[in-house]
Formats: sequence, C-alpha cells, structure tokens
Amino acid sequence: MALGGAFCVLCGAEGELTTERLCIPCFKQRTTLSKLPETVQGYRCPKCMMYLHAKRWGHHTDEEYQEGLIEEVLEVDGRTNALGIAMLHQPIDDRNTRISVQVSGFIEEIEFETIHSTMVRISNAVCPTCTRKAGNYFEATVQLRSSGRRLGEDEVKAVRTTFDNYIDSIDPDPLFFINNEGDVPGGYDMVLGSKALARGWTKHLLRKFGGTSKETNSIVGRKDGEDLTRLTISYRKPAFDIGDVIRRKDRYWLIYSWQKEGAVITAVDRQERTGLTWRDLEKTTVVSRYVEQIDVELLNRDSSAAEFMDTNDWKVKTVSLPYDDDGIQSSIRIGFIGDEWVALPAITGGANDE
Repeated sequence: MALGGAFCVLCGAEGELTTERLCIPCFKQRTTLSKLPETVQGYRCPKCMMYLHAKRWGHHTDEEYQEGLIEEVLEVDGRTNALGIAMLHQPIDDRNTRISVQVSGFIEEIEFETIHSTMVRISNAVCPTCTRKAGNYFEATVQLRSSGRRLGEDEVKAVRTTFDNYIDSIDPDPLFFINNEGDVPGGYDMVLGSKALARGWTKHLLRKFGGTSKETNSIVGRKDGEDLTRLTISYRKPAFDIGDVIRRKDRYWLIYSWQKEGAVITAVDRQERTGLTWRDLEKTTVVSRYVEQIDVELLNRDSSAAEFMDTNDWKVKTVSLPYDDDGIQSSIRIGFIGDEWVALPAITGGANDE
C-alpha cells in the first residue's frame, strides 16, 4: 500500500473506488440490487374471474396479473439506473405459478444482476360487485318509456345498446353493474347498482335521443344516522327521431337536433330553422319517419328537378330538388309525404345542446 494512497475501507485494496470508498468487490458484496419475497399472494373472484390488484378489481390476463403483483412487491435499490426486469412463467396448476425474475441495472456505473425465484399463489375472494349482486343490491332504477306510445323493439334495442357503449367509455367502478333488466308494461326497466351510473346514462340518453327525465327518491332505511335512499329515473324518449318529417301549421319540417327544452327543426321547403318545446312537439304529426326514407341515385337532373327510378313500381319519377342541392350530387334523400315523393335537405344535427 502506497503511503497516503486511496484504499478500500473494508479490505484495504487499492485501485478504483466508489463514492463510499469501497472497492468494486466490496461494494457489490455490501449492496443488494433487489429483494423479492419467496411467495406472492393474489386474489381472484371465482364468479366473475376479476383479479384484485392495487386495491382495485379488474379483468387481466394471468401473466399480466402475475407480473403486476411482482412489480408491486419487488424492492429495487433507489440508486439503480438502466433497470431491466425479465420474467419466466412456469405454471404449476390453476392457482400456482413459479416465476423466475431477472433484475439488472447499474449502481454508480457498476453493473448488477440478480435472479429471484418466487411462487405466485392465487386465492378465491368474492369481489364487491358479485357480493352486491348475490345480495340483490341496487341503488337505482331507470324506467325507459316513450311519449304517447309504446317503445318499439328496435327502439328498446337501440337504447339498450347505448348502455354498453356508455359503460365502455367511463372509468370502471364496482357499483357499475346491472342487477336486473327486462320488459315491463309500456317499456323497459334497468335496475342498476349505482345512482351515479343511472344519472350519467340518463344524461347520455338525453344527449343522443332527446326527451325528458324525472327523478324520484324513496327512503329504504337508515345507516349511521343517515337515510338510505333508492333512485328512480323515468326517461321518456320522444316519439320522434332525428330526420323525421313533421307537419306543423300546414308546412313540413325536419327534426334537426335535440336541445334541453325540446327540438330544433328545419323547414323542408326553404332554409329556415326554429325551436319547439317538448309540449309543442307532441302536438305535431309525423308524416315521414327517417327509417322509411330512402336514398336514390339520380338518372337525370337540371337546375330545379331530377329523375329517379321508383323501386315500388319501377317507373321513372320526377322530384323537385331540395333547396341545399349543390348542383353536382348524384343522389338525394327522399320521403313519401302525402301522395308524392319529396326531396329532403341534408341534416347534420343530432346532439343535445347542453
């Protein structure tokens, strides 16, 4: 040892030292790159097969869940740079998987590598959603109805589909489930596990289809000195759709879009728009439903009229062009109003203006 030279404080070796004045062998001996328990516990609901991870239930693949559990309990030295983790899965049975974990990285520019072997064990635990379902738990009922008539099967299907789309578009929650659903006299009922879900979906329906909603609350008990209530929302879908042609004051109007208090309608014969309340709308008559209108290819056209083939009798018919015709479009939308075909202007509305 040279007099006054730098040396390792543990073994006395000279040469390259770390900031802790240790040689590389001593530094590696005293430093632990990572720690991992010999067993890692996970939980899976036997009813819906959701996994519990980070205090939340959700659907995961087996490998994705196992790796998430390991990353949650794996301890790595905070000074590590360029950290790398690789895992090898060796399933033993449906509940146990042996996993080899390779951890590598650099601490003070010295390369480390550790290989762990751990057993991931999966136990049964019923999730809150299945617990509530089994106990017939619910917080809200959404009653789907139509103004002035019974909901058609196609309408029920369209409205019901929006529920699945809405659920997919929001963050998951254990209470966001259906307790019961089905046809009832006059419409369709959805019994839900969450008031927030019922209110959120109702707002979604109002934006998409328009209509009105009414809330009522009933007290079902008390807990911790507070009333426990259940919510009932009666949603009434308009007996109209976007694109329907209605008759009002001897003129024809297209339903253009929904708004909170009613509908925006646009005239069929000229560029003119106005608003109607829900009460005024119910006083009108639908003369051409959107689903009954058709798009036709034009055979001939001039500046004011066009010819098309009527597939009902395979005869060539003439129709006046709509006011928004651009002079070059090859097809138009027509509706049978009264005893003749009428060309309809294009509509681009549909959303509820909140």
